[in-house]
Amino acid sequence: MHRPRRDRRWRSPALLATCLALALACGSAAAETIRIEVDGVDRAIADNIRGFLTLGRYAERTDVTDSQVRRLADRAVDEAADALRPFGFYEPVIRSRTSRDDARWIVRLKVKPGEPVLVTSVDVQITGPGSEHAALNQLAAASLLQPGARLEHAHYDQLRNDLLRTALDNGFLDAKLTRRELIVNPVERTAAAHLELETGGLYRFGAIEVEQDVLRDELIERFIRFESGQVFSNARIRNTQFALEDSNFFSNVTIAPGQRDPETLTVPVTIRGEPIKRDRYTVSLGYGTDTDVRGRFAWENRRVNTRGHRLRFEVTASAVLQEVVTRYIIPVGDPALEKLEFSAGYINEELGDLDSERYELIGSLTQAMGNWQRVLFFKVNDETTDFPDGTSNSQLLLIPGISYSSMPPNFLTGWMRTAAYYFELSGSPETLGSDSSYLRFYSRAERVWPLSGGPWHLRLRGEFGTSWVSDFSELPASQRFFAGGDRSVRGFALDELSPTVETVNSAGETSRQSIGGEHKIVGSIELERDIFTNFRAAVFYDTGNAFSDWSIPLEYSVGVGLRWRLPMLLIGFDIAQALSDRDKNPRLHLNITQVL
Repeated sequence: MHRPRRDRRWRSPALLATCLALALACGSAAAETIRIEVDGVDRAIADNIRGFLTLGRYAERTDVTDSQVRRLADRAVDEAADALRPFGFYEPVIRSRTSRDDARWIVRLKVKPGEPVLVTSVDVQITGPGSEHAALNQLAAASLLQPGARLEHAHYDQLRNDLLRTALDNGFLDAKLTRRELIVNPVERTAAAHLELETGGLYRFGAIEVEQDVLRDELIERFIRFESGQVFSNARIRNTQFALEDSNFFSNVTIAPGQRDPETLTVPVTIRGEPIKRDRYTVSLGYGTDTDVRGRFAWENRRVNTRGHRLRFEVTASAVLQEVVTRYIIPVGDPALEKLEFSAGYINEELGDLDSERYELIGSLTQAMGNWQRVLFFKVNDETTDFPDGTSNSQLLLIPGISYSSMPPNFLTGWMRTAAYYFELSGSPETLGSDSSYLRFYSRAERVWPLSGGPWHLRLRGEFGTSWVSDFSELPASQRFFAGGDRSVRGFALDELSPTVETVNSAGETSRQSIGGEHKIVGSIELERDIFTNFRAAVFYDTGNAFSDWSIPLEYSVGVGLRWRLPMLLIGFDIAQALSDRDKNPRLHLNITQVL
């Protein structure tokens, strides 16, 4: 039987403006007693000056006296001059002025940095067996320390450190800098850099000893990113360490290079792994205005056998979703990058005003490919959809598909720590034995940009889905598109945005019921501000809709929110107002999740 839609509209519109004002007004919790202003230089240099000033350590103290402020302000001139030298300014003119308003002291530094010191020459010499090594010889050309450029001590330090680090990472373990000079002539405003690296001999990996009793040796060897006789590389050791730690087979992994042999130019390596607990239990509890109370329980056997097989059982329950899934995972190929997974599940889900009950069997192959993860899958879906008019439709679908997603941060990559992308193409051809045919594409993306290195962040989120269907009326609910809710267009209820049909109940009352659409577009722009550690305020603008006719207009909403991340608790609070339907009251979205 069809369940009536839960209306969770919040009916206090006056509070929306109040919360918006509070969110935008939130700033640093600590009050300034001394404000330091630096004029005449760019932001990076000004920040460095503030960091040098003893005065800055007293900025939020309430016990500082007038005489202390004036004394420290006088000292600030010399300290600011010292702070300019790393940027190549050795003859600045700096003036300070101290004043006071009702709340705090204001110290203004007017800086004229003067003419900078310029780099006149950069002399880098590579000697020893690695004198022709390409990576070492390319460092000087790639460095920001170049003749004619303004001297920045950080660029010199970077080149010096890069030379030594690159030599060590490429097997030259006896490498040392035999000369490192930065000669500065402030009068003539010139600087000359001299660096000489003696590489020493090229070392290779020697004997590799593995001490563990968790996995078969053959499987462990597939995790190791180096082999005997290969050029010694700290990067290969780090990647091996990360691969074994990310495997979740070990509680602790130690990779210890032994005493290097200067005669044979080899380094033995010992790998030790301590087994992790076989069974892992996870319980999460939460509440959401879209889902009501929700809970999730998971049990995982992380070591079914020495071949690295895993068994996982999951139960999820909320007002709109009940799910039971069993998964069996097998590492294949490179076990850090590839796995086979077989799963069986039962899902009962409310989507708009449709009820979906389905049984799923899924086989998939997951492979890491550079910065992306590819999943090839085949799904058998036996689904019954209950419609608002009391009818139902049962279908058997055989669904092959492929998906690509950005890799999560791990030993492979860290480039997408502020971004997440997902693309999926799937379909159910009748030629395979499916009861109906369709082709479906779905994608989502999210990206966060910090703004100017300050407390502000810009978050963009989008979804796009489309399908080609032989008979949409036969398409199961799980393959249709819906929009609206706390992860979509927040001014509307969960799955409210979609094509509708008119139904008549037993009392003769008519209503519109959401039945899903063939296409979906959702976009969101959100401006966030850090208030204090793990706490943010946000303002956002959402747009989107789910539809079967491309001429249907998009819906819009605007709102404010708070985000609070605690060690075992996540709290999200949003208030959103629909703009495209001004008759709607603001909606409250509250999400609380606890992980045990």
